[in-house]
Amino acid sequence: MEQEIKVCVYGATGYTGVELLRHLLNHPHARVVSLTSQSYAGKRLSEVFPQFEATHLGSMVLSEKPEEDFDVAFLCLPHETSLDLVPKLVRDRKKIIDLSGAYRIKNATKYPEFYGFEHVHPELLEHAVYGIPELFREEIKKANLVANPGCYPTATLLALYPLIKSSVEFEYVVVDALSGVSGAGRKVDQKFHYPEMEGNSFAYSIEKHRHTPEMEDVIERLSGRSVAVRFTPQVIPVTRGMMAKVYVRCEKLPYREIYRESYKEEPFVKVINQPPHIKYVIGTNYCFIFVHYDEKTSMLEVISVIDNLGKGASSQALQNFNLMMGLEESAGLKQTALYP
Repeated sequence: MEQEIKVCVYGATGYTGVELLRHLLNHPHARVVSLTSQSYAGKRLSEVFPQFEATHLGSMVLSEKPEEDFDVAFLCLPHETSLDLVPKLVRDRKKIIDLSGAYRIKNATKYPEFYGFEHVHPELLEHAVYGIPELFREEIKKANLVANPGCYPTATLLALYPLIKSSVEFEYVVVDALSGVSGAGRKVDQKFHYPEMEGNSFAYSIEKHRHTPEMEDVIERLSGRSVAVRFTPQVIPVTRGMMAKVYVRCEKLPYREIYRESYKEEPFVKVINQPPHIKYVIGTNYCFIFVHYDEKTSMLEVISVIDNLGKGASSQALQNFNLMMGLEESAGLKQTALYP
């Protein structure tokens, strides 16, 4: 009999929850036994999302709390909600993959400034493993709590990792990043309404964005030194997809060969010979990377594209699930991009 792992998805009706369910439908070992939702408790999943009517998940009833025991919890919840739920799940000996930002940064003092709350469970920060498999695979395999990364940090850190791995010297990082509107979630916000967003684009949180300390924290953990990140996020009028353009000043080296060597064994990171389009990765767990060194400015530009709801959230969470449970890493994740 094939291994069966019982899964609960908390916050199943947000964008990341629905995307996670889409991937779980194709997973050979995961069985979804509970779906929670505060907004739609008591409704069948297919009443809220009719696209699930044709699937075995469509008849599942959403509940405020899990109604059946489970092995693994996916938390597609607000940061503060995950913050308080994680300790209970840890006590109940559940494996946890938290898609919020509640446990991503090791330094508890950063949370009041960047998240607006005191981190009241700092003892768990040390046990949380940051969930980019290409960077922390062995730690994820042994983890009980994985802090699934943000979408901007995923795209950025995958763009930087070969430089850190090869001990390339650089003093600071500039990140100019573009994201689809789904990155803002399903909450109602006037500036993301269709008449406001169509044909429009704008930068936001320029002075201070919560993903900046997340990126700096991981860079320091990997390199052993403090590196400042200048990060400017922008929203563009597409539903999903993300592009991070990452710039560092460094010496001239054969960077394409360095990147190909770094990622040659990675199933979901592809180094290509032309600047990638966002559409190359929509609906997938892939990251496509292009590298260019400009001799005039001594600047390396790395362009990284991911699906912000895929490799930037839900499909990466499933990749982490596979590692935690000792499964084939690509199980349920072999889709190619939606086209056109």
